[in-house]
Amino acid sequence: MLPVRNDNPAFTITRASHVVMSVTDLAKSRDFYRDVVGLVVTEETDNTVYLRGLEEAAHHSLVLEEAPEAKAVAIGLRVRTDDDITAAEKHFADAGIPFQRLERDHQGPTLRFRDPVGTMMELTSSMDVVERKYQSFNEFRAGFPQRIDHYQVATYDVQTATDFWSGLGMRLSEYTTTQDSDDELWGAWLEVKGNTHDLVFANGRGPRLHHFAYAVPDGSCLLHAADVAGALGAGNEIDRGPGRHGLSNALFLYLRDPDQHRVELFNCHYQFIDLEVPPIKWDITDPRRAQLWGMPASKRWFFEASEFPGEEVHEPLLKTTPETLESYLGLH
Repeated sequence: MLPVRNDNPAFTITRASHVVMSVTDLAKSRDFYRDVVGLVVTEETDNTVYLRGLEEAAHHSLVLEEAPEAKAVAIGLRVRTDDDITAAEKHFADAGIPFQRLERDHQGPTLRFRDPVGTMMELTSSMDVVERKYQSFNEFRAGFPQRIDHYQVATYDVQTATDFWSGLGMRLSEYTTTQDSDDELWGAWLEVKGNTHDLVFANGRGPRLHHFAYAVPDGSCLLHAADVAGALGAGNEIDRGPGRHGLSNALFLYLRDPDQHRVELFNCHYQFIDLEVPPIKWDITDPRRAQLWGMPASKRWFFEASEFPGEEVHEPLLKTTPETLESYLGLH
């Protein structure tokens, strides 16, 4: 069933902020995100690399931490002020949700917690400010990524995840369900910043991070990123696209990094600001929701994702067999 949005949440979430990924070869991953994706390296230490998009004034939107295993350490959201961090602590304590106050380099007050479906989250209220690169055209690389925009999480229980985040003020912009009923949510696109999504939950084995996404200036950037990937020997790591989703109307290109974490470059989603506008409903059987043109995604796009550390992965409550590229072509 569709969630009821809380218009007066205990604290104010403003946008997708940063993602922390553990990688097994720090230099190789740094080179991938700098040279193939096009991110700016803000700072490097012996075991950590901080990167950001070209127009970002925040110190980082991607943190790479070297570790023995590749994991999605946490995905981050910004809240408006330090007072919102304090309010979040009280809210989680009252709700019985365990949380931890962290000291994170280059971030203001930061909380880490797991949502009810096990997604590892960070909230922070501020970051060190650095120079925007959005007019340093001589430094643009690959896909020209401007800013981090959203995350998609595979979850075993879309309804529970959607209800929780709607209770914290997120608004449903689009969703997938069965044709005649809203009783089963298969996917939910949730936003706080006025476009189609900051946080997406899709039915699948989870919790696992399916992808994190950067906005690019236009569709030609996706083609250039694909060409750069091919030129640098990473053409096989193009996971999907270029193409256009029905959901969100976005042009997209998905890439896999050296540890097989998935990053999306995309363009063209629309404003979703006016409160009287209802969410768009997509029938789960309509292939246009995922791909307006072109062939379906491969099995690995549907079934592979990055696990969160220390969190058991559960089978989804809703069972389905998506059409994949392999099934479309009659392959096994």
